[in-house]
Amino acid sequence: MPHAVRPRRLFTLATGNWLSRGYLAVLALSVVAMFAFPEGGFGLDPMTLTAPLSFLGMAFSFGPGTEGSLAVEVLATGFWVGLLLLGALGNAAALGALASRSAGTPPRQRVRGLLAPAVDNWLSRGYLAVVAAAIGFFLYAVCLSPDPGFAGIWPLMATAPLSIVAITVAGPMEGGWPSLAIFTTGTALAGLGNAVLLGRLARALRR
Repeated sequence: MPHAVRPRRLFTLATGNWLSRGYLAVLALSVVAMFAFPEGGFGLDPMTLTAPLSFLGMAFSFGPGTEGSLAVEVLATGFWVGLLLLGALGNAAALGALASRSAGTPPRQRVRGLLAPAVDNWLSRGYLAVVAAAIGFFLYAVCLSPDPGFAGIWPLMATAPLSIVAITVAGPMEGGWPSLAIFTTGTALAGLGNAVLLGRLARALRR
């Protein structure tokens, strides 16, 4: 019954500890705020909090606002909501895996093994490859291309939601090399943090 156990394990990780429940509570508040204050300009919207999986919808251009018949519009909205729910479940389970793994572990061992899940499984290694490609493209566009455009959106999307901290601290890219260095380092660290969470989740699901 491995196929029946894993979804149950995933749901348990997503709801069974204070860290994952806290994340889901913040996400629920952001959904309420989105409908209560549609033009309030809140930074932590549901799409950002459920990234990076929720950002896949941007690649398909299929979601709320899609023109067509009623059935097409309902299907597009359902697809967008489904991505948000999957992103929320995945992020909550990853945080749950981190919390359950850390509980009862001596501090020294906790620090020593912190980065191991980021590189010891195919899921986190594949994710790090995507992050490296996004940051590499950004640096090429900013440093070598005459028109970088919005190249920073790729590392920002690939490492969200933790990258929100990086762009907040870095400020406008017109600030010169300090802002560039802070943003690049921040998104790299955000990607590493996300890879650790993915690795913890992969380990928890294997058990």
